Amino acid sequence: MSTLPQETIGATTPALDEERLAWLALALAPGLGPKRILDAVKNLDSASQIFTLPLTALEGLKFPAEAAQFIFDGKARQAAEEEWARVAAQGATVVTYGSPEYPERLKEIYDPPPVLWVRGPAALLSRPGIAIVGTRHPSPYGAGMAEILARDLAVRRLLIISGMARGVDSCAHKGALAARMQTVAVWGTGIDVVYPKENKKLAEEILALGGAIVSELPMGTFPAPQNFPRRNRILSGLSVAVLVVEAAENSGTRVTARCAAEQNRDLFAVPGNVTSKGSWTPNTLIKQGAKLVATWEDVW
Repeated sequence: MSTLPQETIGATTPALDEERLAWLALALAPGLGPKRILDAVKNLDSASQIFTLPLTALEGLKFPAEAAQFIFDGKARQAAEEEWARVAAQGATVVTYGSPEYPERLKEIYDPPPVLWVRGPAALLSRPGIAIVGTRHPSPYGAGMAEILARDLAVRRLLIISGMARGVDSCAHKGALAARMQTVAVWGTGIDVVYPKENKKLAEEILALGGAIVSELPMGTFPAPQNFPRRNRILSGLSVAVLVVEAAENSGTRVTARCAAEQNRDLFAVPGNVTSKGSWTPNTLIKQGAKLVATWEDVW
């Protein structure tokens, strides 16, 4: 793991306000998932009302006892204020579900993250983009196709979104950077924890070119296996389409493809050699109706 330097281009942190603080407090409360938080806030006049509710009312929102007590005791507010200060120190931004900057496309998914931690311009998340995903161990063909397609689509003002993992993800970001265009990396760690650590330079280049790094996880969150499949719904949720380059039968890329289908996103796939295990997922997706992609025109 590695951490990014404090300076970030194009990021500003808004003044602390009660609404954003409340969303942040809910996101930091133990045992509360995105769906439970969103359902609870729908039953309130505003998110900040949680700071004034009695314990019984908090439990009435179907919060687990631990979470209700955490909020009632003021610990959630304190945790949110401390997190806000950490975010400000990094020159980053907290974008909450109730914020005007929150991307509308992400609100369409089943369980949108209540809070996004963002380094770089949050407005970028509302631009039309395509998620390019695939295996961490691509063939030279897969790596080349990811980079070429990302470059050619980025030149045509389509935002390239990926997860900055090893392999296809990194190639996609590099393709956008080669076109001198912005790209968005959605992480399964805190926005201050680079993973994999060899991508520290890539992360710095993304920010330097005006791109953004996004996560639904608090600062300092280290990579845990369960974070990455969850992250994939955000990848597809931010995008108008998902492009699968190379992935084996049991790849995590299939999670992203499934999310795309559930979210009514267009699904594209690059065909591969039928004898290569890395071709299994894209070839199967094409058989199931994904659009075959050989060049940028096939997406356009």
